Amino acid sequence: MAETLKKGSRITGTAREKLAADLKKKYDSGASIRELAEETGRSYGFVHRMLSESGVPLRGRGGATRGKKASSA
Repeated sequence: MAETLKKGSRITGTAREKLAADLKKKYDSGASIRELAEETGRSYGFVHRMLSESGVPLRGRGGATRGKKASSA
């Protein structure tokens, strides 16, 4: 996936399956959706949809979580 895809071009058939497999492999190895979107020249939503269609379990958002603090006792 070295070359970026033409923005707005339709991706169908085997090209779409290959892209989905590449995105899945990179996402599973730790790349974020935003990194994948930038790398491919596609939108965040497009990459998110491709991963969802591929059945990839998406990671939760990072950062601090709200709620009770664990007691440090």
